[in-house]
Amino acid sequence: MGEYAEIKDRIKQLRLSKGWSQQTLAEKLGVTNVAVSQWERGVKQPKMEMREALCDLFNVNMEYLNGNWDKISRLLSEDEAKFLDAKRSKSDAFRTDIPIGHYRIPVLTTVAAGKPIFAEEDVLEWIDYDKEPGAHVRACRIEGNSMIPRIQNGDTVIFDSELGWEDGDVVIATVNGDHATCKRIKKYADGIALLSDNANYAPMYFSEKEVNELPVKIIGRVTEVRGKL
Repeated sequence: MGEYAEIKDRIKQLRLSKGWSQQTLAEKLGVTNVAVSQWERGVKQPKMEMREALCDLFNVNMEYLNGNWDKISRLLSEDEAKFLDAKRSKSDAFRTDIPIGHYRIPVLTTVAAGKPIFAEEDVLEWIDYDKEPGAHVRACRIEGNSMIPRIQNGDTVIFDSELGWEDGDVVIATVNGDHATCKRIKKYADGIALLSDNANYAPMYFSEKEVNELPVKIIGRVTEVRGKL
């Protein structure tokens, strides 16, 4: 397997390393064997949440799965686990379940870095907002369970692209131009980590070089979560 393998090759390599059939992998991920076959043939690519599930299942990091180079993931350290616990306990403050407002913002199906204007097909729906949002306030729909219990599958998160972020903030980020992902961010001297509140998902670490070259883009800081009662 070369240094710059494709994700389809990585998935097949990892599956075969476990001695699993496509059906077995599909059952472990809760998808169809047709989906696994399409990934391995390069017909389709797994979404970000499914890539995270693959990383967790095979204990590899995102860059390895994406085929960029051979790196081994590591588990959360004790300090990182304590950091996440402290931040999770404060997360309910920005959750609202009854949105009321006079303005409207778009809920996007995808969030691309550096894309200030959205085509009609990018907009899933429009939702109420309580003040003039400007073009920098948008929303997106969450897929997957990596940020439970505070952010649930199907919730809508509102984010502001003009706000800066600090350690522990929940942000919307893209990696290597891929679909956006919602994660808690932590800064290190030599890079950053994108962390899931759900402990079953492995952290994603990026060196300063990876942040610049992939790139890793922070699209905005999450300011509000809207969920169904």
